[in-house]
Amino acid sequence: MDSTLAVQQFIQQTIRKDPSNVDEILTPPEGQDEGVWKYEHLRQFCLELNGLAVKLQNECNPETCTQMTATEQWIFLCAAHKTPKECPAIDYTRHTLDGAACLLNSNKYFPSRVSIKESSVAKLGSVCRRVYRIFSHAYFHHRAIFDEFENDTFLCRRFTVFVTKYNLMPKDNLIVPILGDETSMNESEA
Repeated sequence: MDSTLAVQQFIQQTIRKDPSNVDEILTPPEGQDEGVWKYEHLRQFCLELNGLAVKLQNECNPETCTQMTATEQWIFLCAAHKTPKECPAIDYTRHTLDGAACLLNSNKYFPSRVSIKESSVAKLGSVCRRVYRIFSHAYFHHRAIFDEFENDTFLCRRFTVFVTKYNLMPKDNLIVPILGDETSMNESEA
């Protein structure tokens, strides 16, 4: 796919066809450049994750969620500041999605959506780690909102399979129990 929006459109059409068919959504067309495939999927994840951020904002506010946490042992610092620091969870969410959008739309790192340098593809893992924290906070602190969103979009499941398939995050950072026994099955297929 060599036009600027072809991969994005392909991914979006596949999602619309059946958002629960994660394997089909994450299977690239034959001959697709892997860097572009990863990049376009991460753009799509961030686009869809804004929907979860909107749903969270009534319940997740600076008074109720003063820190970006998942479980008791995970407190995340926000990288949007000159020196990473604690932020209320909803601010962390906004900052993370804004930062991801800025990076993914950067002409410096991603001047083309048809071919992407390996040095730019290497930046995707850091974005994935930060974005995943939004899922983990929603799961552990706003479970009803998370479940409703996930039942409609399968976004966390898709994201988890994606980062596992492309080794974009350490498996021990994947703390939302979204895959269950599927993780070991997917590892044997990879």
